[in-house]
Amino acid sequence: MSTTPFVTFNDGHKMPMLGLGTYLGKEGEVEEAVKYAIDVGYRHIDTASFYENEAEIGNAIRQKIAEGVVERQDIFVTTKLWSNWHEEAHVVPACKKSLQKLGLEYIDLYLVHWPFAFKEGEDLLPKDDVGNLIFADTDYLETWRGMEECKKQGLVRSIGISNFNSEQITRLLESAKIKPVNNQIEVSINLNQKRLIEFCKKHDVTVTGYSPFSRPGNRYGISNSWDNPKIQAIVKKYNKTPAQIACRFVFQMGAAPIPKSVTKERIKENFEIFDFSLTDEEMAEIQSVETGIRVAPMNDAAPSIHYPFNIPF
Repeated sequence: MSTTPFVTFNDGHKMPMLGLGTYLGKEGEVEEAVKYAIDVGYRHIDTASFYENEAEIGNAIRQKIAEGVVERQDIFVTTKLWSNWHEEAHVVPACKKSLQKLGLEYIDLYLVHWPFAFKEGEDLLPKDDVGNLIFADTDYLETWRGMEECKKQGLVRSIGISNFNSEQITRLLESAKIKPVNNQIEVSINLNQKRLIEFCKKHDVTVTGYSPFSRPGNRYGISNSWDNPKIQAIVKKYNKTPAQIACRFVFQMGAAPIPKSVTKERIKENFEIFDFSLTDEEMAEIQSVETGIRVAPMNDAAPSIHYPFNIPF
């Protein structure tokens, strides 16, 4: 079994540098996927309140603990605060709701899912009569104070952010009493995020990379670059799959890949990336394939003053 390396946060806690992503998993599939992933050796599970699968994930983790496969401290669980609960007063209750669904005593890493805020309420994507998202004026600096309170109350071990750009991180670091430990961003062959990863590293903020495959075959019709001759040559050299090369690339870029799958064969395959290394030349070759296209641009949120993708990084 491959051993997953760890990264140490600026608060001293550690995160496995490979995890299982669970976004868009169908009901019933996610629970089985998590149980199998734990059996294979995964110790890092990523979810979010927006995914509406925290209860399933919690069931799977608790079952594996009950079976004696793992203990709670062996599993690293990430979940995220959604944009409709950004007011400071609502952050702790939202965190407690996630804990209740997970059925766990604490969350290892709690992230602000996006820097922008939506209208408060149970509607995850509140829209007006013509279909435009309804935003709130809540500043993510206010939201962060609520995140800090989650940590102070012991509900979470570590707190971080997701989809924040360099300017937003700089602004947050200037006011935060507790520094974010992690920024979860899209990282793939298509979008290697070299500058943002280096920026985060400089400020002692680790990076998790979601959508490491650019969601091949997804509804966006975006090429995942796997057919590029440069990628195919590396695939053949190492006798690895394109998915394994993609995850290894994200890992060597300095981010923890969290590939999503509910297929047993692929879950196992995605875990097997620590028995080979890409050379500096191969890393440069893969970086040269970048298209800069996102699979999660969140274009509907572009009108928000806190939309993160209006600057290069």
